[in-house]
Amino acid sequence: MSKVSSAICSILLSAVCIFAQNPSDQPPYKNPNLPLEQRVNDLVSRMTTEEKISQLGHTADAVPRLGIPEYNWWNEGLHGVARAGTATVFPQAIGLAATFNEPLMHQVATVISTEFRAKYYADLHKGRPTSTSFAIPAGDADRRPTARTPI
Repeated sequence: MSKVSSAICSILLSAVCIFAQNPSDQPPYKNPNLPLEQRVNDLVSRMTTEEKISQLGHTADAVPRLGIPEYNWWNEGLHGVARAGTATVFPQAIGLAATFNEPLMHQVATVISTEFRAKYYADLHKGRPTSTSFAIPAGDADRRPTARTPI
């Protein structure tokens, strides 16, 4: 068989394999082409009461039959990287605010964000499910009028 014939056969075989896969074979919650709300509703409808309850805390248990890994999503960064092992801990927010030192606050925030990123990448390297979400000091724009974007 010539190289051209081999290449054509490979392309055709690949096309057949791709088109032979039926997206309806997978449950709706695993179909990224469906609307998020439909996917969420489908996933939750498949969960038992016990499985739903296991997802309510910050340490969410795995649900292997649905392909859901265990997950620990709790953290906060109000005055350091809390509850994530060794990290720099700064004074409580009221103590930091009492310094009236805005450049210091930026330095503190820089250290906190750097430590969060380091822990995030360390968890990724270890193959742990992880998130970059965390609570931040005065994350509510209503509490920081200077952070508002003009309309």
